[in-house]
Amino acid sequence: MNRPLHSPCPSWISRRRVILAASAALVPSWAQAQAAWPGTKPIRFVVPFAAGSATDQVARAFGQKVSESLGATVVIENRPGANGMLGAAEVAKAAPDGYTILIGTNSTNAALKSLVKSLPYDQDTAFTPVAYLGQVPLIVAVNNELPVRNLKDLVDLAKSKPAGHITFASASTSQLVSSEMLASMAGIKMTNIPFKSGPDAMTNLIGGQVMMFTADFAVTIPQVRAGKIRGLAVTSVKRSAAVPDLPTVNEALGMKDYELIAYFAAFAPAGTSTEVVTRLNAAFNAGAAAKDVQERFANIGFITDPGSPAALAERTRVETAKWARVIREAKIEIAQ
Repeated sequence: MNRPLHSPCPSWISRRRVILAASAALVPSWAQAQAAWPGTKPIRFVVPFAAGSATDQVARAFGQKVSESLGATVVIENRPGANGMLGAAEVAKAAPDGYTILIGTNSTNAALKSLVKSLPYDQDTAFTPVAYLGQVPLIVAVNNELPVRNLKDLVDLAKSKPAGHITFASASTSQLVSSEMLASMAGIKMTNIPFKSGPDAMTNLIGGQVMMFTADFAVTIPQVRAGKIRGLAVTSVKRSAAVPDLPTVNEALGMKDYELIAYFAAFAPAGTSTEVVTRLNAAFNAGAAAKDVQERFANIGFITDPGSPAALAERTRVETAKWARVIREAKIEIAQ
């Protein structure tokens, strides 16, 4: 006999509805919110370096483009400290709801694993790759009062003085490793003076508190062009169109294998849904392809390079292995 359409539900159906309702109540609020993402809630870009740094400048340019693409508000929050570790740790423990994004670098997502004995997060599993943004070389620069005109002069001066006489500033792993790698390959010993931010380190280079600083173009080029510091070489394998008169480190010292590039990429907390990551990736890639973004950063040597989350995951794996090798060969001491 057919059951009338208006008859009461069987008991097993009622129980199932109760179970489903209870299960829905247990779903985290961030998971429910992803269905309407981005909605009206602001998206935070956590920048693990100070305002004015290259990472900060890149984050603000891409933040504007992501905001336009998604129709959402993007807020930049600087969380500097410990070579980017503090900001990265904050994102690692954030809810994977698409509203907290790390504007990471080779420091936070490749090198720190080999520089710090115990990170407050697992660099390999704490983040979901979103988008590669681009890369930039560094410039080896010195205080104007230092009696050197080129990089070979600096090496010769270091060899003529007691070991460690030459001091250099660093506020990120790129700045630290590039200098230690240069010292190791040139056969000299220098003394690292750590700073909290690149702009702070630059102020001390200009003031003569440190002798050398190897940093990204965004920090160095304005000061080189203003004559406040002396640029000696770039850390890429080819000269940069932004400063074509500066030789590469390899050219200046007759070497072949020196190269160190700083890069920037967006990461979300592990567990962020594929749908949200896909939309974020498209928004970041649109920013990377935008002519005004490319023109804005051309004079500081920044080259955009849009790609997929999978491509960033593979790049991160390769870069992590590369930085581990470089740090090991430069005999850089691991922090506790």
